Amino acid sequence: MRNLKLLGLTLVLVLMPFVINFNSQYIVLAQQDLPFVSQDQFEDWKQNINNWGRWGADDEIGTLNLITPAKRTEAASLVLSGVTVSLARNTDNVESVDNPCPVDWEMVNATPSGASDRIAFRCIHGLGTTHIDGFGHRFFDGKMWNGVDMADTVTMEGGALVNSVLTMKDGIVTRGVLYDIPRLKGVDYLQPGYRVTVADLEAWEALAGVKVGSGDAMLFRWGRWARREAEGSFDTWEAAAGLDNNVIPWLRERDISILGWETPGYTPRPAGDLPTLALHDFALTMLGIHLIDRSDLDALAAMAAVQNRWEFMLTIAPLPIPNGTGSPVNPIAIF
Repeated sequence: MRNLKLLGLTLVLVLMPFVINFNSQYIVLAQQDLPFVSQDQFEDWKQNINNWGRWGADDEIGTLNLITPAKRTEAASLVLSGVTVSLARNTDNVESVDNPCPVDWEMVNATPSGASDRIAFRCIHGLGTTHIDGFGHRFFDGKMWNGVDMADTVTMEGGALVNSVLTMKDGIVTRGVLYDIPRLKGVDYLQPGYRVTVADLEAWEALAGVKVGSGDAMLFRWGRWARREAEGSFDTWEAAAGLDNNVIPWLRERDISILGWETPGYTPRPAGDLPTLALHDFALTMLGIHLIDRSDLDALAAMAAVQNRWEFMLTIAPLPIPNGTGSPVNPIAIF
């Protein structure tokens, strides 16, 4: 009898990875009937649910206007244990399929009296760098946030003269909320191509007992770095899960101030769907939501589970780069 029990346990352990993988693949296949957002619908949203003009014709900070002194005070009240967690990936100077534009780092000197080094971000918006996007980064038909024409305001000679990352020099402090969708699904990471829907997000809210609201930062995890740890480097432009384009009106309704994620879209992209950066560009350009791209949310997810709390104080301090379109950042969650 004991040998039979051991055999049964062995079979379970052997088959478990295949069961989990089958379930993950099945979940992706089950989305085949999930409708796409059409180009016509997307254009209608650009006209009818944008935030252009909401804070005046000259506004350059978008939904950061929603982070009021009261919101910062609310965020500070969430600090109970004083534990801090970084949301940034370690700076990577090794070229790989998921980091084709690594940073340049080298030691300048190392002597008995001291040492110094230097670092250069050749690609602020690189795939391996945790960074925040300024509004001078992406456009629709030559128009950036708040309807500003980029032709004379974002140039090779002057950089971003309007809507630059310098508008965030005083830093960002707000309430952060983690959406850990792999935990919701009972997997280590979502399969490439999975489209996270409003139903998924609200199912997580019911499970975690928290949800984002006005002025909050939404941190969305699908498990990019967990997948890399398990399977090795992979091209995130070819294999990623992400938010479905149908969540765009939901993001507008929730009035979030920041959206942080590990990758800006899902791929492979099914035939007939919008381009990979459709939601990324809509959030940044039409809604005025600043984006924290290429976050590493694994440590945050682990600590949130230990604390049994998925809300926290979040601080972000972009570098004061005049005319910059983005900045490397090290966001810090404080529980």
